[in-house]
Amino acid sequence: MRVYCAVYARGLRRYSTYRAATAAGVFTNSVFGAINAMVLIALFTARSEINGYDATDAVTQVYVAQALLAPLAIMGPALDLSERIRSGAVGIDLLRPVPVLGWWLAQDLGRVTFDFLFRSVPTFVIGALLFSLALPGDPVRWILTLVSFALAVVVGFGLRYLYSVVGFWLLDTRGVWAIAGPSGPVLAGMLLPLTLFPTGVADVLRLLPWASMVQIPAEVFLGKDTLPGGSVFGGLLLQAGWAVALLTLGAWLTSRATRKVVIQGG
Repeated sequence: MRVYCAVYARGLRRYSTYRAATAAGVFTNSVFGAINAMVLIALFTARSEINGYDATDAVTQVYVAQALLAPLAIMGPALDLSERIRSGAVGIDLLRPVPVLGWWLAQDLGRVTFDFLFRSVPTFVIGALLFSLALPGDPVRWILTLVSFALAVVVGFGLRYLYSVVGFWLLDTRGVWAIAGPSGPVLAGMLLPLTLFPTGVADVLRLLPWASMVQIPAEVFLGKDTLPGGSVFGGLLLQAGWAVALLTLGAWLTSRATRKVVIQGG
């Protein structure tokens, strides 16, 4: 556990050095959030309610998504593990006395902590100042939202770890990210709330792992009955299931890949 805590602290310290980039990220997320929010407000002038969402719900989800954009890294960057696999430096990772997956998860949680405190919170506060957002009035729902956010982080890491670990077979994962980068935000409900899709399509997309990163946390925050199982706990259970499944798959693939390690060039 001491090793994981040290790795977590290193990840937190590493990303805390990028202060100018963090400020620029808050500005960028706030601006794009405002643009997206105004587009949705214009949409809801034609229809006051779509599949249980009104304009306030949609705008709230926009800023939940913008707040989660950096911690989840849904559009990238990839884990440094991808480059270490390509260069062969992963051989050093395999010599450490801790599992590769656990090492990278601890380091990524350090990054997530910094991004959440200094990028997510300011972005959401700016959104609340610019627009009328649907904020939970019940302290319990705030706690459940934080739990949902934490599960979303694990799901997001699980997907990015899988995108990286396939580099043991592909060597270069840029092609994987060329697909995952553009499609992830759409499937997650980041660019457009999934509830605005046709009902059948939205129901299927909610069950996929990408929805557990944005759509499910947003609906937990809003207290919607469109969640799987019709309740907040159904949504949390789905997130937890995907978190366990993705981490288990990642650990299994790592085990398969490292039975025989071939370093490029040798």
